[in-house]
Amino acid sequence: MPGFVAGVERHQVAVYLGALAAGGLAGWAAPGAGPTLEHAINPVLAVLLYVTFLQVPVAELGRSLRAGRFLGAALVVNFVVVPLVVAAMFTFLPADQAVRLGVLLVLLTPCVDYVIVFSGLAGGANQRLLAATPLLLIAQMVLLPAYLLLFLGSDLEVEPGPFVEAFVVLIAIPLTLAWLTQAFAGRFVEAISTSMVPLMAATLFAVVASQVPRLGDDLPQVVRVVPFYVVFLVVMAFAGTAVARSFRLDVPERRAIVFTGATRNSLVVLPLALALPGEVAAVVVVTQTLVEVVGMVIYVRVVPRLVP
Repeated sequence: MPGFVAGVERHQVAVYLGALAAGGLAGWAAPGAGPTLEHAINPVLAVLLYVTFLQVPVAELGRSLRAGRFLGAALVVNFVVVPLVVAAMFTFLPADQAVRLGVLLVLLTPCVDYVIVFSGLAGGANQRLLAATPLLLIAQMVLLPAYLLLFLGSDLEVEPGPFVEAFVVLIAIPLTLAWLTQAFAGRFVEAISTSMVPLMAATLFAVVASQVPRLGDDLPQVVRVVPFYVVFLVVMAFAGTAVARSFRLDVPERRAIVFTGATRNSLVVLPLALALPGEVAAVVVVTQTLVEVVGMVIYVRVVPRLVP
């Protein structure tokens, strides 16, 4: 069993790509299962985030948060540079508000789960990134409504309820349970953490399989946002490198900053998109996941050359 776990972790990128492909095939072959799988997304995602938070050692969190330059770079790249990049693209997005809202939801929120994996594969300081996860989560949930209001203004028609529910169910409860587990059942942490890769694969499968049947007539609109996601990945590779260099970080920290600036929180904001009227916003968010996973495979090869 330990050998199997090690093998899965060693080939986790292939596992994720396989889960995406299997989800797409399942969604196409059995569209009737979509609603059932959609109901499974939040529970699976909550468990995934719980396991992610388990890897944030509470005892060392304070010391990690005192790594001022790294945290400063992470906050600047995610909450200053990314909104500016999104603002530059916003005018060129399709005029449909649901499409624009989906793009904003996903691009304005930094990833907190598989970014750790891909950053580590590229030699990034993934432990630094992991320790910064709670701060990045809280910051994005606080700032996202303000960003949406700034971009959409009077056109914004979003109830605060889904945001509050997502924060409580997907962030506050898993984070609290993870820290309680560390405090009172520390010997189980390592055993539970081995489930990270299967949980991520299950989440990706459920997300894609539940959303593929929704495409239908929305496919042309969804295809139109793909170039924006590709451009975002290209721009953020250089923007993240520039920010990291300006904060005078070491090489592993620079690589981690590039990854946190490029990877987005599609899995966490998906419940928000699903709570919106219509189906377009959710499909737009899922499309970003598909583009990004392929992009991360390329990043693992390119970032070490970009930040040698």
